[in-house]
Amino acid sequence: MFIPLRLCRLTPRAVDWPGLAYTAAVPHSPRADVARATGWGVLVASVVLAGIYFGSRRLRDFDAALVPYAGASVFSAFGLGYRYSMWLTKPPTRLFWRRGWRLFFAPARVAHNLTRLVGLFAVNIVAQRFIEKRSPLRWTAHFFIVWGCLLAAAVTFPLSFGWVHFETAGAALERYQAFVFGLHVFTFDLDSPLAPLVFNVLDISAVLVIAGVSMAMWRRGRDRGALAVQQFGADLLPLVMLFAVSITGVFLTVSTHLMRGLHFVFLSQLHAVTVIFTLLYLPFGKFFHIFQRPAQLGVAYYREAGAHGEPAHCARCGEPFASRMHIDDLKQVERELGIRYEAVQVSGDATRLAGAHYQDVCPPCRRKHLALTQDAFWRRGA
Repeated sequence: MFIPLRLCRLTPRAVDWPGLAYTAAVPHSPRADVARATGWGVLVASVVLAGIYFGSRRLRDFDAALVPYAGASVFSAFGLGYRYSMWLTKPPTRLFWRRGWRLFFAPARVAHNLTRLVGLFAVNIVAQRFIEKRSPLRWTAHFFIVWGCLLAAAVTFPLSFGWVHFETAGAALERYQAFVFGLHVFTFDLDSPLAPLVFNVLDISAVLVIAGVSMAMWRRGRDRGALAVQQFGADLLPLVMLFAVSITGVFLTVSTHLMRGLHFVFLSQLHAVTVIFTLLYLPFGKFFHIFQRPAQLGVAYYREAGAHGEPAHCARCGEPFASRMHIDDLKQVERELGIRYEAVQVSGDATRLAGAHYQDVCPPCRRKHLALTQDAFWRRGA
């Protein structure tokens, strides 16, 4: 009788079975992972600090009033580097990460992969089409939120780091000059059509985010499926934070243009608090998936390579059911996790390895094996 699954924890010693000597891998130390992740966090934070220092021409263009934003950004960079490194310590993530880069830079497919990357980036990142299959409303809300945030980040971080700044053109107070890394880029007049776009780009991004958050909250309040599984910290808090950052930013414009600066100091401090809290939350909450999403583009290359590679045939029925590369990688991940997932043969009171791995069996045959095993145990018990 064959038992299709035997699951047990491996220990760092040799396990002897009849006809087989198997040595389990010694588990890695979590302290080493933490130390490595801390080092990556410090490195990323140092790169951001160096970028601020040299990008602002040795702090010549750095605005001291934006120190809290820059400081929160540096801490956020440390958190992102730390968590990304910890994310890559997981055996499945590490294997697919390395395999994805190896497949991408395969000499025979580099040109094809670069062309494919442009298409994947346009569909999954620019158009956000990966979420459209769930519902049009969900895609619209996600699209507005993503591009509102990206537009705001493209303006806020360069300004906070001193990479971009504006100056009046000498004595002509009605004319502004834009500088990037200390280099003059363009000049515009205050009465030109470009001026309202430049000065209100953050308001435009805030309106996009508010519209997207409103649609997302409306959907979550009416969708019974979302109501049943959503959690405040994981699903609602990120939306509340985005709304708070956006609405307080709009309040600054309202105070300036419609209220003659009424309560501007308080509103600016409130806006700073919401932005800083969001930056500190960025590496540790749901917003971290923003940085995971580009890495997941490698899944398409993995699937494509598997489809064109050698198929894996079922050990029972002989039919192909997956790619050989995927099955071999799955076995490797299980070994790294300390999991034995092997088929064993039971004959009386003796148990021995059947010579096949459970992952070599296709899903239909697994279900058949399970039914046969349950029937055999029932007959033995009877």
